[in-house]
Amino acid sequence: MSQALQDLLDLLDLEQIEENIFRGQSRLAVVPRVFGGQVAAQALVAAGRTVPADRPAHSLHAYFLRPGDAGAPIVYTVDRIRDGRSFTTRRVVAVQHGKPIFHLSASFQTYEEGLEHQEPMPSAPDPDALPTSQARLRDYRHLDPDVVERFLEARGAVDLRYVDEPPYGRFGEPRAPHSQVWFRTNGKLADDPLLHVVLATYVSDMTLLDSVLLAHGRGGWAVGDVVGASLDHAMWFHRPFRADAWLLYDQQSPSTHGGRGLGQGRIYTQDGRLAVSVIQEGLVRVPREEQPPRPS
Repeated sequence: MSQALQDLLDLLDLEQIEENIFRGQSRLAVVPRVFGGQVAAQALVAAGRTVPADRPAHSLHAYFLRPGDAGAPIVYTVDRIRDGRSFTTRRVVAVQHGKPIFHLSASFQTYEEGLEHQEPMPSAPDPDALPTSQARLRDYRHLDPDVVERFLEARGAVDLRYVDEPPYGRFGEPRAPHSQVWFRTNGKLADDPLLHVVLATYVSDMTLLDSVLLAHGRGGWAVGDVVGASLDHAMWFHRPFRADAWLLYDQQSPSTHGGRGLGQGRIYTQDGRLAVSVIQEGLVRVPREEQPPRPS
């Protein structure tokens, strides 16, 4: 296991300070605030620790309310909404400096047999044939070296490989609003279903708005041609998977309007099983100097 992955697992291992109350630490991300995927993953850990182990998570719905302060701990309060015969529901509020910064609802279900179908896995090249993030990023001479190092540090726990050039790699002209990445953790994980779901939640926020940026030829926060943040995030966990095995994250954007962009993603196992569906809306604004003046 890489040291970066161990550091991430330590970050996600919340301290229980009271029944239904947990505390997590933070760390700086690519942007000067807490990474949204970290808060979502920690909130899911808090919820999962109040649920029997035989009820895996099957969905989550979350809102990002305020930017997180990376220099302060986050307190997660779990509300045990319902414990039914098949389903368990939890609500989690993340608080910093006395104010909520994040809200999550998560549902857990006992295993059941049932009807079965799925959207077929799209075609994609073999992940082992693609360059690593480190190889790609160090080849981009147009990026600030400090930005490159922040990217590499933030993603050190994950082997994330783009199928095509990421938004910050080639920008200036619109491209199809579709992006694919392969990812897996940089090391083996324990056989804990919640842990694998939590790691996928963490990674799911890294690239989902890429397709929005591609549609408009924007390089994103790495080059400063947009101002953005996650607004809400939803995931459905369809089938078991391992986050330490290759997963294909197929992403697209159906719409951008009103300063908001919508990203949709599907995560497949390497053998073609649809494991997770993801939807996120994000704030995507052009810098003020690019905005036309309002009529007087």
